[in-house]
Amino acid sequence: MENIKLIPGGVCAARGFKAGGIHCGIRKNRTKKDLALIVSDTMANAAAVYTTNLVKGAPLSVTRENIADGKARAVICNSGNANTCNADGIEVARRMCALTAEAVGCEASDVIVASTGVIGQRLSTDPISAALPALADGISYDGGADAAEAIMTTDTVSKEVAVEFELDGVKCRIGGIAKGSGMIHPNMATMLVFITTDVAISSDMLRLALSSDIRDTFNMVSVDGDTSTNDMVSVLANGMAGNCEITSADSEEFKIFMKALNTVTVGLCKMIAGDGEGATKLIECKVTGADDIATAKTVAKSVICSSLLKAAMFGADANWGRVLCAIGYSGAKVDTTKIDVAFRSAAGEITVCVDGAGVDFSEEVAKEILLEREIEILVSLGDGEAVSTAWGCDLTYDYVKINGDYRT
Repeated sequence: MENIKLIPGGVCAARGFKAGGIHCGIRKNRTKKDLALIVSDTMANAAAVYTTNLVKGAPLSVTRENIADGKARAVICNSGNANTCNADGIEVARRMCALTAEAVGCEASDVIVASTGVIGQRLSTDPISAALPALADGISYDGGADAAEAIMTTDTVSKEVAVEFELDGVKCRIGGIAKGSGMIHPNMATMLVFITTDVAISSDMLRLALSSDIRDTFNMVSVDGDTSTNDMVSVLANGMAGNCEITSADSEEFKIFMKALNTVTVGLCKMIAGDGEGATKLIECKVTGADDIATAKTVAKSVICSSLLKAAMFGADANWGRVLCAIGYSGAKVDTTKIDVAFRSAAGEITVCVDGAGVDFSEEVAKEILLEREIEILVSLGDGEAVSTAWGCDLTYDYVKINGDYRT
């Protein structure tokens, strides 16, 4: 059995990756870093998945072009401006790649580029051009935290996860950083995530691993129901761990890699959901007893997307009828007379609904359970074997405050 353990380091946990982040001047607040750089010591295999929003940021188009060959060496990302819906957006994104390539010594076509922030405002590359030489000189094998900070927008905390495990008797690592607080909703990509690994794995297997994993991780996160225009998840694998290259999806090594990748991505999902704009609580909906996985996913996502349910969680109100309501309009085919619902947290667990009907329970005990920072909503649909989990957050007064004047 694979032994996967959490370790520090984020995107610099894997061998051969340097990173850093600085304030270059895109954001007005000089205390906020706004430019991140990640560089592999060697050429890496690369894969990415992108937002399904028809309005896409220019960086996504350029990144898709650049990694069409399954290769990349560096990642450049700015915060404070999304470079979206701009006539010169593609030109600006390509210019960012060229500047990065010059600074780190690679081809412009080997750069993954990303931007996040306000939509519809032109992005000048002047501050990026001025800052990149110093940023490139300052990146280090301990710079993951600075990169994580530099990609933040309305995030209140930086988000890093890394794990260590073994393949072919050698230690391997996967690490990631993420930004995401608002405009978070299922159906890829929902945020910016950068993942690095020293595992030797082919480009085809890397693409398969990432595309398979997001179905149960990033596609199961929702903060506010808005799918962003700029978001993507990318992964670089430089092979420096020295394991035999993974080239088959049927191999035990691929399965171990998938489990390790999933540990990182689930960790980042929870951080993103828990740091939703204005959020005070992480909500995790676990669905069991579904007839098939599609039904389980549909129900789980519908529950964590319900504004009424999210508001009830903010108020620590065990209004379980809102859970059933969300299941009822989800479109999933379920037998409502078999639905059980319970709430669970560090303060305990309480059953509130059995076979689609309410049961007597202590409102006081329920409130204590729902006052915790992390809350699980347990939904059993009956006799099936399929399960799924989705992550969200409560809906608070501060969400409106943050988004009412985000641009101005």
